[in-house]
Formats: sequence, C-alpha cells, structure tokens
Amino acid sequence: MRGNPKDLSGPELKVGDPAPEFTAVDSTMKPITLADTAGSVRIFSVVPSLDTPVCDMQTKRFNDEAAALPNIRFYTISMDLPFAMKRWCGAMGVDNMAMISDHRNASFGEAYGTLIPDLRIECRAIFVVDQDNTIRHVEYVREVAEHPDYDATLAVAKALSAT
Repeated sequence: MRGNPKDLSGPELKVGDPAPEFTAVDSTMKPITLADTAGSVRIFSVVPSLDTPVCDMQTKRFNDEAAALPNIRFYTISMDLPFAMKRWCGAMGVDNMAMISDHRNASFGEAYGTLIPDLRIECRAIFVVDQDNTIRHVEYVREVAEHPDYDATLAVAKALSAT
C-alpha cells in the first residue's frame, strides 16, 4: 500500500483451485454465499473501498462491461457497508452488477486471501470463476493504487462464457 508491504490473511489462490465458499451480505443486507452466485461465469472484483478513485473507476468499468456481457455475472466485493454501497451505486448509476459487503466477518477476504487484517479492508484483486466453481483467472494487484488487468480478466471470462 503506497510502497509499504501489507500482510494478507488467508490463502493465495491460484488458477485451477476450487472457489472457496464464503458468507457475506448484499446491498439489502441479505446473506449471500458462493452457491447463491452459481449458474454462470462470475467475475469477483475485490476493492478496498468504493469511495476511492481507483475502486470507483474499477467498479464503473466492470459495470459498463456487464451491460454488454449478459452471460457473465459481475460482483464487487469490499468491506464497505451495504448502505454505503447502495448510496454509491445510486449516485454513480451503477446497476449492472451486484455488490457484496464483507464487513460482518471478512469471510470472503479470509477465504480468498484478500483481507488486510491490520486495516480491515480488502486488497485489490480479481477472480474469474467458472460454472463449476473453479477459479480460472486470479490477479492480486501488487499495489493497491494500481488498476487490475481488465483485458486479461475479460478475455478469460468471455472465453469461458462462450463454451
């Protein structure tokens, strides 16, 4: 984070690993699990906070992509409270993707290795999960202020959704 290394809690997942189960909440405070997202190719876009510039741009970018890719489900995961997520989405016109708040028990962060425990936020990361709950693309962004590789993420997701 800004050149200062931070420890992450949880495993470092790799392509081919089974997608771990998690329990978080959606923007209406309804519990959501990996099983609730099943049925299609999924992109889990993990951000530290929607109220920061790179997270804002990342989420808007994937929201725009989601509008053109109806066979792929897009999710943004952060520690932001569901109320803040809902407010942000309304203010930014983001309505093509689902928001997942990991604020209660950091289940997603612990299972996917994205939790920065001393700050209690998630690092920036991307996971593409196929219909069989296998991870097909992983990117833990080295510097939290940098963007993920959108093109690589979308290429994998598009290829999977075409099969």
